[in-house]
Amino acid sequence: MLEVKSYVVLPLEEVVIFPHTLLRLDFMQNKVERDVEDAMARGEQVLIVGYRKEADESAGQVDTGKLALVGTICRVKQIMRLPGGQKQVVLEGQQRGLVQAYQPNGEEALRAQATEQADPDVQEEKSTLLMERITERLRQLIRVNQKYPASLLREAGMMQTPGLFADFLATHLQFSFQEKQVMLADLSVEQRLLDLNVFVEKVIQRHELENYIQTQTQTVMAKSQREYFLREQMKVIQKELGEAEEKQAEKERMSAMLEAIQGISADNKDKLGKEINRLEKMPASTPEAAVLRQYLDTVFQLPWDIVTDDVLDINAAEVVLNEDHYALEKPKERILEYLAVRQLSNSLKGPIICLVGPPGTGKTSLAKSVARALNRKFIRISLGGVRDEAEIRGHRRTYVASMPGRIIQGIRQVGVRNPVFLLDEVDKTSSDYRGDPASALLEVLDSEQNNTFSDHYLEIPFDLSQVLFITTANNAREIPRPLLDRMELIELSSYTEEEKFEIAKRHLIPKQLQENGLREDQLQFADKTVVRMISAYTREAGVRQLERQIGKICRKRARQILSGEESKLNLTANKLEKFLGTAVYSHTAAEKQDQIGVATGMVWTEMGGEILPIEVSILEGKGDLILTGKLGEVMRESARIALSYVRSKGEAYGLMPEFYKEKDIHIHAPEGSVPKEGPSAGVTLVTALVSAYTKYPVRRDVAMTGEITLRGNILPIGGLKEKLLAAYRAGIYEAVIPEENRKDMEELPESIQRKMTIHYAENYEQALGYLIPELERRIKQMRREKKED
Repeated sequence: MLEVKSYVVLPLEEVVIFPHTLLRLDFMQNKVERDVEDAMARGEQVLIVGYRKEADESAGQVDTGKLALVGTICRVKQIMRLPGGQKQVVLEGQQRGLVQAYQPNGEEALRAQATEQADPDVQEEKSTLLMERITERLRQLIRVNQKYPASLLREAGMMQTPGLFADFLATHLQFSFQEKQVMLADLSVEQRLLDLNVFVEKVIQRHELENYIQTQTQTVMAKSQREYFLREQMKVIQKELGEAEEKQAEKERMSAMLEAIQGISADNKDKLGKEINRLEKMPASTPEAAVLRQYLDTVFQLPWDIVTDDVLDINAAEVVLNEDHYALEKPKERILEYLAVRQLSNSLKGPIICLVGPPGTGKTSLAKSVARALNRKFIRISLGGVRDEAEIRGHRRTYVASMPGRIIQGIRQVGVRNPVFLLDEVDKTSSDYRGDPASALLEVLDSEQNNTFSDHYLEIPFDLSQVLFITTANNAREIPRPLLDRMELIELSSYTEEEKFEIAKRHLIPKQLQENGLREDQLQFADKTVVRMISAYTREAGVRQLERQIGKICRKRARQILSGEESKLNLTANKLEKFLGTAVYSHTAAEKQDQIGVATGMVWTEMGGEILPIEVSILEGKGDLILTGKLGEVMRESARIALSYVRSKGEAYGLMPEFYKEKDIHIHAPEGSVPKEGPSAGVTLVTALVSAYTKYPVRRDVAMTGEITLRGNILPIGGLKEKLLAAYRAGIYEAVIPEENRKDMEELPESIQRKMTIHYAENYEQALGYLIPELERRIKQMRREKKED
C-alpha cells in the first residue's frame, strides 16, 4: 500500500510541471516565499498543483475545490537572490502526487495528504509503436514549423523509458494548460502516449490552419500593404474561428436599444433587427458598414417615445404672450383660441398656423412665446432659398454622405417628439430639377398624414402628429395653393407709429440697455426722441431696424462713458443727429398744392405701405401709350383699362370726339428703380388720366386705391391697413376706398379711424366728386344745360 504523506501545496495559475523537469519561479507573494523557504530548510518536498483562476477571484485566494487532484511532487533545489531584492526558486519535479485531501490551515501554508505515483509497467511492443508514431509526427512538425529545433527530436530519442519520453515532450511542446493537465493526470503511461499522439496531431493541424490562413491572405492582398494585409487576415481568422467580441458587443448594445424603444411597430423592429444582423456580418472597415452604422445610430437617437408635458393654462399663456409682445391683439387672440381647443379636446389635430406679415413684425418671437407658454421645446429651421426636396424628406441611403431631412434632424436635435417646430420663410421655397420642397411639406403639414411621415433616409414612418407646426411668410400669395390650403393664416400687419413707440419703450430700449451694459440712469430716451427716431431713421413695417438704431445709440453711449464723459444723459430729439447722423428717411409726403395730371395712390409692399403719386402728361403724337417707372405686367394692364374707361367716358367729361388720336399719353410712377405691381392702382390711373385730359386738378389731400374695370366698377383690394397708415404718415387724412373694403376698417386702430375721413365707392362715378370736385361740378352743370335744351 502506498504511503500517504503531508506536503506543502504551491497552487500555480495555469502552470504544469512534469517529473524530471526544472521550474524557475519568481516569488510574487510573501506567504509563498516563506512557505518554500521553510520547506527547503526542513528538507521537505512541496506539491505543485495547477489551476485556472476565475475573473472574479481575488489575488492570493484559491478555492481548494478548483485544485487538481494530481500534482507534481518537487524538491526545492535552489533559492536565488536577484538584483532589486527579488528572489527566484528552482524546483525539480520528482514524481506525480495523487492528492487524498487538502488541509487549509488559515494563515499557515496550504497542505495536502498525497501519495507518490510511480510509472507502472508498460507493454513494450505497444509503447514502442506509439513512441515511433509520435517520433514520426514530431519529425514532420519540426520540418514544417521552425518554432521547434531539430535538437528536440534528438533529445526526445535519448529518453529511455516511455513515461519519461511522454513527460519530456509534454513539457517542450506548445500544449494548452488543459492538455498538459490531462497528461499529468494520466497515471497510465500508455494512455499518456495516446494523449500525446492526439495533442501532437492537434499541434500539426493548428499549424496547417495557420499556413492556410496565411496563404489565403497573401493571395488576396499585396505584401507591401501591411495594414490591409492584417485586416484581410482578420477576415479569414473571423471566418474560421467565429464572431469577434467587438461586433458581438455592438450587436448586443444595438439590440438592447431597439428593444427599449416603444414607438416603433413590431414589423419595423424586425426590419431594424435584420439590419443589425447584417452589420454584424460586414467587415468593419468597409464603406457600406460605416453607412449602415450611421443609419442605425441615427434611428436610435430619435425620440420615438420621449415627450414633454404640456402646461395647458390658458391664463398663463395669455400672460406670456402679453409679456413678450405689445399689440398684435388678433394674432394673440387666435393663438389663445387654438390653445384653448387643445386644452379641452386634448388633441392637437387641426390646421397648421401660418403667421403672415412684413419682416420684423414679431412672427418668429411669437412662435417662441407659444413654446414658452406650453412649456415645450422650440426648434426653428429656415426654408428661405431651399430648392432640394431632400432637404425635407432626406436622402436615400445609397452613398456615404446621405443624411435625414431637416425635419427629422430637428426632431433629433431637440430630443422630444412634441416640440413647437417653426418653419420660417415658407414662402421663399422654390423648385428646380431636384424637386419641389413645398410639395414635400404637404405631408409634413397635413394632420391626417403626418402621423406616418416617411423620411427617405429612415425608410420607416415617424409620428409627427404631436408636433405643433407654425409657419411664417411675408407674402401669402407666394405660398403654393395646395400648401396654403393646409394652413390657417394669421396676419400680422404693419405697426403704427404709436405701436412702434410703445414697443420701443417697453421692450427694445430695456433690451438694448441690458445687452450693452448700460443702466437706465446712464441713458434715457425722451418720448419725442423715440418718435423722431421712428419717423426719420427707420422705414419698415416692423421694428427690426428701429432696434438696430437703438443699439447703435447704446454702443456710442457706452464709449462715451468709458471715455470719461458725463455719466448721465437724457437723449433729446435735438441730440439725436449726434448719435445717428442726418435723418435717413422721409416718407413720401403729400403734394403741396393741387395739380393737373397727378393723383396720389396707396400701395402695399412687403416692407409695409407707401403712397405713390401717379403722373400723366398729354403730348402731341399719334395716340401712343408710354408707361415708365418699372411697372409690372398687371399694372400695365390696369393702365390700359384706365385709358379705355376714360375714352368711353370722353363725351361725359366734355372731351372732343377722338380726343386721344393725336395725343400721346405718358404715365409715370416715381421711384423708377422700385418694381411696382398689382391692380389696386386702377382708380389712381383713371383719376390722373381724367385730370390730364380735362385740365382739372386732383385734390392733393385725398389718397385713393381700388381696382378699376372697363365699366368703371371699383373692386376690393388687399393691404388696406398698411395703405391707410402710409397716407396718415404722409399727412393725408382723407381717402377713397372700395365699398367692399368697408369691413376691413376694423383692422385700423381706432385712433387712426377718428382722425381720417374715409369715402366708400362702388364705381368711379361715386368717387369722382371726392377726387376732382371741379370736374364733378362741371359735369353736373353740363347735364343741367342739356336738360334745359
